[in-house]
Amino acid sequence: MAVLKYNNIGISALAACVPLQKQSNLDLIPYFGEKEINNIIKSTGIKERRVTDSKTTASDLCFTAAGKLLNDLNIDRNTIDILIFLSQDNDYKIPATAPGLQHRLNLPKTTAAFDLSLSCSGYIYALSVAFALVSQDNINRVLLLDGETFSKLVNIRDKSNAPLYGDAGTATLIEKGDYGTSAFSLNSDGSGVDALKIDAGGARNPTNENNISEQKSANGDIRTPHQLFMDGKKVFDFTLLHVPDDIARILDITGNTPETIDLLILHQANKFITDYFRKRLKFPAEKVPYSIDRFGNTSSASIPLTIVTETKSVKKDKVILSGFGAGLSWATAQLGLKNCRICDLLEI
Repeated sequence: MAVLKYNNIGISALAACVPLQKQSNLDLIPYFGEKEINNIIKSTGIKERRVTDSKTTASDLCFTAAGKLLNDLNIDRNTIDILIFLSQDNDYKIPATAPGLQHRLNLPKTTAAFDLSLSCSGYIYALSVAFALVSQDNINRVLLLDGETFSKLVNIRDKSNAPLYGDAGTATLIEKGDYGTSAFSLNSDGSGVDALKIDAGGARNPTNENNISEQKSANGDIRTPHQLFMDGKKVFDFTLLHVPDDIARILDITGNTPETIDLLILHQANKFITDYFRKRLKFPAEKVPYSIDRFGNTSSASIPLTIVTETKSVKKDKVILSGFGAGLSWATAQLGLKNCRICDLLEI
């Protein structure tokens, strides 16, 4: 079991950026019909999403969020020791996106910069890496940039995915301070690797003339092998089997209960699923914030986006974060956000 604990390391600031352009799920009625779309909205809780234009990348959204965080809080850019960029939609296959962001943000050349990639559990995994780095004597500040533009990775005629995904970029500053004890539980089950996948375009299945055309699945969804596929039932069964137990494990490890936790912040995947988690774990509704209705599923960026948009004025001394998705992978963290400064949401 990969359980990590840290003392007096925490999140000192958060910022988020979303595209100005809104896409209502009602706009998809011509593709799937009014009854089908209304059922999807009811079950997922997603009414609208933010989507980028063709030129804006996940790194652009993160760059904007990072600039606001650094400027609003008057952070000396020379104090950023490490920059981590987390995304499944990098600017290029080569080079990594993080060094370019280091340059664009005018961080010193002594700043280490690297990429991570891990779907909807990725924010918690990346936080655990950032906490581990800051635990070193000579590392004081890590800037974690987490952004996704999944609207570009789905086919508009794929009802399993088109109504779900939105775009966002976030910036999280991690440093030493009076943050108490934090704990992380990190998990994976690669036997489910095919449940949520873009099959073509990588080293295993390179782009060729046989995988660039649209294909129609048995249930009528249309996509190319270069666009996102999801086996909804497998993902649903996986989350119900593992995620509530992992949250309960972190509560036990940290000696907490739903009564002593201020907020349970879940990956914004599907309101039906997350409502089930909340009820099973006996968390009151007021302790489980949602942003999915306005932003959709923004993959790994959904947890920091929810913190920025939904928790600025509420108590958050002790919070549980839980992410789950492709891999299959899932992760839970208990940490404090009492001393976290939250910037206003940016729209570009």
